[in-house]
Amino acid sequence: MEAMSFTAVGLGIIVLGAGLGIGKIGQSAIESMSRQPEMSSKIQTAMIVAAALIEGVSLFAIVVAWLVD
Repeated sequence: MEAMSFTAVGLGIIVLGAGLGIGKIGQSAIESMSRQPEMSSKIQTAMIVAAALIEGVSLFAIVVAWLVD
């Protein structure tokens, strides 16, 4: 029973970290686009790629956490 609670805490930390990371990327991208509107398409592309990488890593971490349990 204790192992299950540690897994749940680990999964919560993974999701929290991914959410904070994607939020920070979005905040920085919006700020950058407001400062340099002519670069918005390049900034948006980089933001989407970075968010996808964070999602992939967090999904991989969740699968590993479940397999370790």
